Amino acid sequence: MVRIRLRREGAKKQPTYRVVVADQQAPRDGRIIENLGHFNPRTEPETVSIDVERARYWLGVGAKPSPAVDRLLKAAGAYAAPAG
Repeated sequence: MVRIRLRREGAKKQPTYRVVVADQQAPRDGRIIENLGHFNPRTEPETVSIDVERARYWLGVGAKPSPAVDRLLKAAGAYAAPAG
């Protein structure tokens, strides 16, 4: 099964994350299928940059988001109806 999840990056105790599409069996920082954006929880407010169109595509073909990514996708508007 394909999941949309976070991949940790950054130095020790200074995490930043990439929002990636990966196989469920792959390790957290292992092989990915596609990079959808990034997330920085250390800024105030949190910095989130996600390619909403690609996220909608992956959700449409059955990829399941992790709970953390689900929250980020809702904030980015990936679940809203496309404009136009």
